[in-house]
Parts: sequence; C-alpha cells; structure tokens
Amino acid sequence: MSKRILPLLAAPLLLAGCNATFTNLTPTQLSRTTNNVYQCEVALDSRQQTLRWDSISPQIVVGNDYYPMRPTPLMTNRWEGLMPVPPTSRVVRYHYKFDYKYNAMGGAKADSAISPEYTLSITEQ
Repeated sequence: MSKRILPLLAAPLLLAGCNATFTNLTPTQLSRTTNNVYQCEVALDSRQQTLRWDSISPQIVVGNDYYPMRPTPLMTNRWEGLMPVPPTSRVVRYHYKFDYKYNAMGGAKADSAISPEYTLSITEQ
C-alpha cells in the first residue's frame, strides 16, 4: 500500500519546482556610459496561484553584490534597476533574484526564485 502512496506524495514536489519564467528585457550589448551605470529590466511570469504579487522584492545579483529593483510604471510583472559596472570591465555576468511570499497553510511563507545567468557586453564609443 505504501508503494502506491509514495508517488502521490512526490507529485506536488515535482509540479511546484518550475513555477517562474523570467524574461530578460535588458540588451546583451550596450555602449559605455559616462557614469558606468546601466539599466536592467526583467519580466516575471508565474503559474503559482498562491504567489503574493505585492510582496515581490527583486534584485540584480552581480557576484556578491545585490542591487534593488523597482516596479516599472504601468506594468504589473516588470521591474527595473540600475547596475554599476567598473570602468575596466567589458563583460558583466548577472542574474535576478526574486524574494516573495506565498499563501500557505498557517499563513504566508517566504521563498525565492533565481533567474538564469545573463551577460552584458559593454562597448566603447
């Protein structure tokens, strides 16, 4: 009997694993700016019905540095933020981290989602 129940218990774990889809709206190549700060934008789509959209706190992650993002005006699932790049760097690898809450038994629970890694190339003018 337990052999029949085990797959049923594991099914929710398999289905819950891939709820977020990230769309990086930042170009892969930008010209160097005078202040070495570049705008990044990302869209998030989720099939998770218990997600509390008002609790989402996205960040741009470059190495061990985190840069906050803010909601894009007039959009419900897009965020933008500024990412500084050292003047000596020509390539930056980054990803997005989304901290959020979702409704669960006993109250809201915290979780996070991490996007794939993206690359930004900086070209000299």
